[in-house]
Amino acid sequence: MKQIIQLLCVLVSFSTLAQYDGNTSPDYPTLIEIYKELALNNDEIELYEMGESDYGLPIYICIINGAGDSLASFNKARSGTTLLVNNAIHPGEPDGVNACLIWINDWIENGKKMKNLPVISIIPAYNVGGMMNRSGTSRANQNGPEEYGFRGNSQNLDLNRDFIKMDSKNMFTFAKIYQGLDPDVFLDAHVSNGADYQYVMTYIASVKERMSPALSELMHGEMIPWLEKTSSKRGFDLVPYVHTKGETPESGIQVFNDLPRYAMGYASLMNSISFTLETHMLKPFPERVQSTLVFIDATIEWMDKNKNEIEEARIKNGEWVATMDKHYYNYRLTEDQDSILFKGFESSKPVSEVTGLARLKYHQDRPYEKYIPYYNVYKAEDWVTVPDYFVIGRQCEDVIERLKANGIEMKELKADTVITTNCFRIISFENGTKPYEGHFLHNKIKREIFQKEVLVKQGDFWISTHQSGRRFLMSVLDPASPDSYFAWNFFDSYVQQKEYFSPYVFEEKALELLENDDVLREKFETKKASDTDFNDSPWDQLFFIYQHSEFYEPTHNFLPIYFGDIH
Repeated sequence: MKQIIQLLCVLVSFSTLAQYDGNTSPDYPTLIEIYKELALNNDEIELYEMGESDYGLPIYICIINGAGDSLASFNKARSGTTLLVNNAIHPGEPDGVNACLIWINDWIENGKKMKNLPVISIIPAYNVGGMMNRSGTSRANQNGPEEYGFRGNSQNLDLNRDFIKMDSKNMFTFAKIYQGLDPDVFLDAHVSNGADYQYVMTYIASVKERMSPALSELMHGEMIPWLEKTSSKRGFDLVPYVHTKGETPESGIQVFNDLPRYAMGYASLMNSISFTLETHMLKPFPERVQSTLVFIDATIEWMDKNKNEIEEARIKNGEWVATMDKHYYNYRLTEDQDSILFKGFESSKPVSEVTGLARLKYHQDRPYEKYIPYYNVYKAEDWVTVPDYFVIGRQCEDVIERLKANGIEMKELKADTVITTNCFRIISFENGTKPYEGHFLHNKIKREIFQKEVLVKQGDFWISTHQSGRRFLMSVLDPASPDSYFAWNFFDSYVQQKEYFSPYVFEEKALELLENDDVLREKFETKKASDTDFNDSPWDQLFFIYQHSEFYEPTHNFLPIYFGDIH
């Protein structure tokens, strides 16, 4: 009787999976029931509840070709060759949700071929809150499916901007999954807005200049050409993500800057080969799903053929990270350009019947195939020497919690200690007038490094940079890095002055300071002579003297992050 019930469950599973090559995509409860059923009826498929989402429902990981239980399967993933596919970070873009179901169905129906597969791990749907917020109208420009989820999570955060700041419970669960698996290749499935063109699938690959030579050569020199060739043979030409330099693709396309705030940028920072898959919004949903399926299947096939090369490149990557003596940051796209053969549509600027003004119109009945500029070279504008250690104050609980979640090893200091070390002083920064993902993100950050004697407290944390998270540490603790914890407002209280002075009281003290300090008086007079606004402002002049006196608080603009070398 049990065998009959299991057989019926399998048949129901096949029937359920088969319907998702059409114009529908499952809601979250249905999707998880499908995965539970698959795990129940297939020894090679495991499903684990990994942690909370902000919505209150759990986030799951499905592991195929694991080792039979969670501990053994995660150990196998870390020690072997592993793929991680992340679906529905934007639930209005569910192409990967359906593609993974179809891939599993095909694998089962084909007798579970390729039993020596890499470990295949799939997050069925990451943004649970967005999955539960379903409609068929929130993506006005998208061609199917009939219903889908919403981009924002239950906090209305875009989770694809949350991988450093970790405002969501989702990201803490993702970090647990990612650190547990340590995947060799990471795929994040999306649907793209933007220009119109002939391709169904485009991809974002990690910026090669930020990668180790070994991983860059393997990804850009071998894997991508193979994926492009294989995908084309299977009916879907590939091209890099159409991030246009001007209004249309003919102006050229440029490599996307995969900062670690994004899923693929986080994965790249964590030393994985990383892609964002971007199907085209105007193509029918079934075609988009099929192109995603082809990319995933081709990736698995390439990984199966190149396990040794992948593992060797990651070993070399680890050696490169261990000996990395400089941290490069603030990468900017250069004007260096290549050319790329592109399949697009002609465009024009007719008068809009709505606004009466010129509008952009693509003509799908006028396809073209020609070479367009391809801007694909980044260059770091800044660098800093990597220290041997960091110390971070115990009071920075939010930062410490995030470091630990991302696998950073640290030691708690057992006693107060005075050390001579380096620290960061913030000189200036800018931020926008509107919040960005719940923050006023700082940019154009200028900081200087001071060496001084400081008291590090019992309970503060000592962090060696000689660990696999070396690049992550530099990216989040150096305030000038674009996605640093300072940039994301975790240290804002340290750049707010707490003590001031009353001008009418300080007048006499200011005069005394000038009379007794020739150097200060010279600086003061020079600034008055060269700066009209300063010369006309009594407050600015008194504040200048105050800043250069013993009364000015010594901790203002200094971050509770210390660093140095061990001699």
